[in-house]
Amino acid sequence: MKLNYAKAEFISSYFNTQALPPEKRPEVVFVGRSNVGKSSMINKLVNRKNLAFTSSKPGKTAAINYFSIDGKIYIVDLPGYGFAQRSKAERRGWGSLIETYFELGRDIRLVVLLTDIRHGPTEDDKLMYDYLISKGVPFCVAATKSDKISKTAAAKMTQEISELFDVNAFAFSSETGEGTETLKGIIESVTDEKTEEQI
Repeated sequence: MKLNYAKAEFISSYFNTQALPPEKRPEVVFVGRSNVGKSSMINKLVNRKNLAFTSSKPGKTAAINYFSIDGKIYIVDLPGYGFAQRSKAERRGWGSLIETYFELGRDIRLVVLLTDIRHGPTEDDKLMYDYLISKGVPFCVAATKSDKISKTAAAKMTQEISELFDVNAFAFSSETGEGTETLKGIIESVTDEKTEEQI
């Protein structure tokens, strides 16, 4: 499905999955640790600075954020996980929100699992990977902030992440744009009606 990413709009933030948009559209879901760069990735994808809210304080986003792309698909930004300075009750609540979302049977075509290329996957990232595998959800892995390390180190870490998750991970930078076209290609391939049964 060819998409015009310039036609992007923020729909709303939802703190309760019962309030999510009823309209059935293909959904592309972004998950990752707090401060891994989900909002920055979404902004780079649509070439806008402030479509998705970015915060200098990790763990600030505690809602499910919906964006419309070209009136054809939803981008879904799930709450960041793994931020230790929140209370256990808050972390449980966010985990419940994420899990409930995946149980709703929505038209999830792809989950983009973000991991920080500088540090490699955390235990929380590995738990999310295991969860996605257990649910049979199609996913890809983006190694973010690739501009923060050398090209050699980035290539090495991307390879290690690929081997760990048994998937072709790709390096991404919201600063340089590296990986943006790769991500667009993946999104357009999985939201194509012709490939729906082949994912």
